[in-house]
Amino acid sequence: MTDDMKNVKNDDRPPLRAQNVPGNVARRHAERITEEAVKNSSASSGGGDNGEQFSLNDDRRVKVLSPGAMVAKRFFRNRIAVVGLAILAFMFLFSFAGGLISPYTENQQFYRVEYQNKDYAGVVQNTEFRYMQADGQKFDSVLQAQFVLAFQTKKDSFTYREIDYNVYAEGEDYYRVTLAEDDTTIGIAYKDIVTSSVEGQKLSFTLVSDALAAFTNGEAAFTSDGADYTIDEAGVVLKGDDEVAFISRYVVNPVMSDVFLSRGFQEELVVALEDGVDEFVYTDENGETHTYSVSYRPDMKTWSVMQATETRVYDTYAAPSRAHWLGTDRNGMDMMTRLMYGGRVSLLIGFIVEAISTVLGIILGGIAGYFGKWVDNLIMRIVDIFYCIPSMPIIIILGAAMDAMSVDPQIRMVYLMLILGFLGWPSMARLIRGQILSLREQEFMTATEAGGIRVSRRIFKHLIPNVIPQIIVSVTMGIGGTIITEATLSFLGLGVKFPFASWGNIINDVNNTFVLTTYWFIWIPAGTLLLLTVLAFNLVGDGLRDAFDPRMKR
Repeated sequence: MTDDMKNVKNDDRPPLRAQNVPGNVARRHAERITEEAVKNSSASSGGGDNGEQFSLNDDRRVKVLSPGAMVAKRFFRNRIAVVGLAILAFMFLFSFAGGLISPYTENQQFYRVEYQNKDYAGVVQNTEFRYMQADGQKFDSVLQAQFVLAFQTKKDSFTYREIDYNVYAEGEDYYRVTLAEDDTTIGIAYKDIVTSSVEGQKLSFTLVSDALAAFTNGEAAFTSDGADYTIDEAGVVLKGDDEVAFISRYVVNPVMSDVFLSRGFQEELVVALEDGVDEFVYTDENGETHTYSVSYRPDMKTWSVMQATETRVYDTYAAPSRAHWLGTDRNGMDMMTRLMYGGRVSLLIGFIVEAISTVLGIILGGIAGYFGKWVDNLIMRIVDIFYCIPSMPIIIILGAAMDAMSVDPQIRMVYLMLILGFLGWPSMARLIRGQILSLREQEFMTATEAGGIRVSRRIFKHLIPNVIPQIIVSVTMGIGGTIITEATLSFLGLGVKFPFASWGNIINDVNNTFVLTTYWFIWIPAGTLLLLTVLAFNLVGDGLRDAFDPRMKR
């Protein structure tokens, strides 16, 4: 048989059965088929040209993103949402880290030294009679009135209760009143004032009466109580070389009882009054120089003397400087530091209030949505009642009540968070209830029922996690609204109280037009931070909503 016939015969033979093929031949045949399949796959994918081959466990294969990674990727593609997130990051760093690196504390007050005019003395030019009672005698207001009547009628005696009294004119505007029966002096009436030159020294009646008698009669010397005295032209009473008293028609009384006004000061003051000047300078015995201003009060016919003193006062409304980048407030506190701590309080209140509202909303909304029927009706009617409650008037009333009871500022802040959180849960409950109503009829819930899983686990382990995206979006947007509510209450004086700071009560410093127009650094930074924070929360909330549900993106 020829070779061609053999080849034809071999080609026409039926294929060999697997059991007749040796093991190594079958294995080589399978490997050849696998290699051809891989080559064809590589060629169809474009990798055949460079000879690269891929397998199912190759690291260069396409990776499937998790749901969370897909949400994050869609969120970070939204540039506006990323801007909002960056603003929030800055606010958190500014509020929580800024207070740690600030050189000042939240309530640290700063002072400055300035000269202030303070009431120092009052002056009146004496035009009326003054009276002094002799030792051991009675010269009361009734007898003084009887003297005035006798003086006006130009009589030298008067009778009161069957007792006769004599009136002696000892000099110009100086009179002595005596008992008629023994001529004993009971008192004197005078217009010139005798003032002691020595602090704490009280002048006797005899010395005053003798000095006035000598002064009004132009005498240069007199004797009183066995001692010799002299009077100079200025009315200074001397005992030897020692100054005892001085006489003047002006009555000068210090505002403070512990202040002694020396003769030198009173003489300088009288010169200023007679010259009609509004200001004079006087150096006292201790070498201290002060400036005094004098103003006349025509309604009281008196002069008011004010002393310019160096006073340490709060450094209020100081302009921005190197020490205080945003100036100081009305309490002399650093504005930037207050803004840092104020942001901390505002953000904490926003998060805690939303946490309270969310927890209550999830529990009640989840129960209402899952059980339905009368449970749903009951909880939804409670929600309707809460919607009908006028929240803002109630908060204002409670704030006024806490003011009246002088509640501690820290406890007041806790009450504020509880009140806002308790009044804010109905919207979250209604959102959760609506989502769960649509989820409870799906197949996975039927599976949980068939598996015998308890009700609480079905609600909080299977239903609530499926509405987490809606909760996150609602909470993010709700925090901004809560911060605005707190700022409004604090601005009205019903929220966070001093010494704690919040952006709302910082703006409360702008309580009049002058502060609004003059001290811009008090309210513009706080208002800007408040605006940016609320705007950022809204931008992030919009971005999260679009990331969780791309179909809502327009």
